[in-house]
Amino acid sequence: MSSNGTIQDILGAMRSLAGRQDKVSVGDVVETVGEKGYGPFIFIPALIEITPLGGIPGLPTLLAVLVILFAGQVAIGRRSMWLPGPLWRLSTNGERVGTAADKLMPVARRIDRWFPGRFPQLTTATMRWLASVMCVALCVTVPPLELVPFASTAPMAAIAAFGLAITLRDGALMMLGYLLVVVAAGVVGYAVTSAM
Repeated sequence: MSSNGTIQDILGAMRSLAGRQDKVSVGDVVETVGEKGYGPFIFIPALIEITPLGGIPGLPTLLAVLVILFAGQVAIGRRSMWLPGPLWRLSTNGERVGTAADKLMPVARRIDRWFPGRFPQLTTATMRWLASVMCVALCVTVPPLELVPFASTAPMAAIAAFGLAITLRDGALMMLGYLLVVVAAGVVGYAVTSAM
C-alpha cells in the first residue's frame, strides 16, 4: 500500500481479503493492511475508549495496553507487526468482515475527504516515530486516570488523532494530536492535585 493510502484503501483491502477466504484471522488482516496497519490499530482502540464503553472499569487500561503494543512497535522501528499467537490466530467469518467493511465505507469516505494529507512535512518518519512515543507515554497515564470517571478520554483523544495522522499522513491531524496532549496534561495535573 502506498504512503498516501486512505481509510478507503484499507477497507477495500479487507473486503477483498474477505471475498477470498471463508475465515479471516487478525493475522490475515495485519498482513493485508501492511505497514498502514499500525495507524488503524492505534486509533481504533482509542476511539472505542472515547465512546460510552470507556466508562466500563478496567476497559480503558486494557485498550491502553493494546495501544502500547502497537505504538511501541512503531517506536522501535519494526517493519512488520508482531502480535501474540492467540491474538494473531483469532478469526471470524469472512462474510462478516466484508459486511463490516462495506458499512464503514461511507464513514471512511468522509474521513478521507476531511483529512486529505495536508502538511506532509509534519508526517515524516521522524514525526511518526515521535507521535508513537507520545502515544506510549499517554497510555501510561490511563490506569490512574480511571479513578476519575471518563478522565482517560483526554489522552485517548490525542492518541486517536495521532493514529489517524499516521494512517492518512495528515499533518493537520498531527498538530491536533499535540494540541490534545496539552489538554491531556491539564487533565492529568488536575487529577493529581485533586488526589493530594
